Amino acid sequence: MSIKPLASVILTFVCGTTLAQPAQPLPDPATTDPRTLGWMQGFPPAPEKTIRFEDGSFYKFPRTRWTFSHVRELWPTANVWRGPSAATPLSAAPRPLDAISFTDDKGGKTTWAEMLTRTYTDSILVLHKGRIVYEKYMNIAEPQVPHSVFSITKSFVGVLAATLAAEGTLDLDAPVVKYIPELKDGAYGDATVRNLMDMTVGVRYSEKYADPKAEIWDYSRAGGSLPVAADYAGPKTFYEFLLTLKKEGSHGEAFAYKTVNTEVLAWIIKRVSGKSLSALMSEKIWQPLGVENDAYFTVDAIGTEGGGGGLNLTLRDMARFGDMMRLGGKYNGRQIIPQTVIDDIRKGGDPAKFTKAAYPDVPGYGKGSSYRSMWWVSHNAHEVFDARGIHGQRIYIDPKADLVVVKLSSHPVASNLANIPLTDRAIEAVAAHLMND
Repeated sequence: MSIKPLASVILTFVCGTTLAQPAQPLPDPATTDPRTLGWMQGFPPAPEKTIRFEDGSFYKFPRTRWTFSHVRELWPTANVWRGPSAATPLSAAPRPLDAISFTDDKGGKTTWAEMLTRTYTDSILVLHKGRIVYEKYMNIAEPQVPHSVFSITKSFVGVLAATLAAEGTLDLDAPVVKYIPELKDGAYGDATVRNLMDMTVGVRYSEKYADPKAEIWDYSRAGGSLPVAADYAGPKTFYEFLLTLKKEGSHGEAFAYKTVNTEVLAWIIKRVSGKSLSALMSEKIWQPLGVENDAYFTVDAIGTEGGGGGLNLTLRDMARFGDMMRLGGKYNGRQIIPQTVIDDIRKGGDPAKFTKAAYPDVPGYGKGSSYRSMWWVSHNAHEVFDARGIHGQRIYIDPKADLVVVKLSSHPVASNLANIPLTDRAIEAVAAHLMND
């Protein structure tokens, strides 16, 4: 099939006409369960119930409610080894949170349980003071099955880069071309590594999903996450695509969220460490954390991991990572990530640069908020900071409430505008409940 019709499929069924709002009312979540609909059931599944990569059906809602938990079965991946040691235990003290009520983003009353349904939640886990107080699996989610986390990947890459800097392996103030001289003639020729980390690069690259000509589609084709036509002659790897990007505007002046910046950063940390992204994550984060399951990255045609959005994780292991961030990098009886790295992230970036982007999607993330090392920083009273991925993926850390919430979802709309305003109000209500109990 040609890629233009595929983009149309994705825009119509996944993103709506704009990033802000879907083009039509959202379907009833209860009617989109893959088991109820029969997707990929049977040996083999019926032709009309088969989800494939090459025809684009893998990214068409409600098929995505199956796809996001089964990415590995559709295209190549690289494993992130958990190591040989036993998993770090997670203690549990279950609490009844479903009936907690709050005012939603439309001014009506709703509950925690209703929020989960309305935001197409696949699974969610709440840690309070390091203990599991709530854990729920919906749709076809299972505790041991990794789920796509999309741009939460960026936050892992940011932590890895900052850790290498703390160890003296990487200079964040150095020009990008010190490490990747191949980029000297393009957009990144006069950018710094810190520009990448804080998304303040002037690069001609659009992530407007509603525009079929946006560079996000070229990036996706090059990285192997979209099928291509037989006569496709464009870039066939992440590296080839990054070499095509041109400068637009100035570096260091304003926040501009662009996935390609993370891909360049991933390229840098692989080059300075001499290790693949999956090997480095296993060594620096996954093994020391004592996780339960391997993670995995989707890869391009030559096995290069997608640093901007290719990671797939299980819920409990996401929670371990989130709690480590809450605890200043310490977990499992050891300092895994340097305290200075976490402190710098929580301190945040320049709010003036963030404000220029006019991001309206999160309560408490307006004026005064910032972005630092691939993390969103609220600067609100609870000092919340978080990692996000499209379609409703989240690691939400509230240090004041000793709270970590991890959420995996398959929302039909890609943009966070469709789910975070409701989700955050629910989390704030739970935080208040747990703090006051």
